[in-house]
Amino acid sequence: MSSASTAPPTTTTTAATTASHKGPDAAVMEAINRGNAVVFFDVALGGSAVTTTNNSSTMSGDNSGGGTLLGRIKLELFVKDCPKTCENFRQFCTGEYIKPGSNQQPIGYLHSSFHRVIKDFMIQGGDFLQHDGTGKTSIYNGGSSFADENFMHTHSKAGMLSMANSGPNTNGCQFFITCAKTDWLDGKHVVFGRVLDAGSMLTVRKCEAVPVTGDGNRPRMPLRIIQCGEL
Repeated sequence: MSSASTAPPTTTTTAATTASHKGPDAAVMEAINRGNAVVFFDVALGGSAVTTTNNSSTMSGDNSGGGTLLGRIKLELFVKDCPKTCENFRQFCTGEYIKPGSNQQPIGYLHSSFHRVIKDFMIQGGDFLQHDGTGKTSIYNGGSSFADENFMHTHSKAGMLSMANSGPNTNGCQFFITCAKTDWLDGKHVVFGRVLDAGSMLTVRKCEAVPVTGDGNRPRMPLRIIQCGEL
């Protein structure tokens, strides 16, 4: 696409703890009862990264790096429809995945950022390797890209969770959340989840509204995931 406002989310080729609230709310339980998983991101604007800690199955952090807390994004993963894509995303949310040869160091979305934001289109994140849209890995086959699972779900409205890629069958760790209907991406990007509730969508809108700079639509201040996990 020639317009920056409609260019597809691409990857450039060149902990998690449970919620601090008093337990799963009704929307979370309904999603789980449907056989799906629910994960979350707590997002802050500004500040800097802090050290990640883990205990084999969880990844945790806090906002000691500073910044302004924007809120929580809860995401329902369509596990029954896209099990492979969802499991890849879920493990990067929880910190369960340990990179081979990394001395038991978990890798995942904690303290990564949304590196590309385009108003009325989408917010893109997931590059915890290079932090600029060029990094790619997965939990499969030593970090190799994996195939498009299916195109059962569509980019029919704001709040759809989809995989960023650099062409067919090049899925890795990067993802995007739609801020509007983006149906020209149907059949090209795998939709595997959705923003769960209105409060979460409000946080997405706050992310969508941050000032950006340059052709890469990069936020002027880091848009950081300071906590993430499974509910």
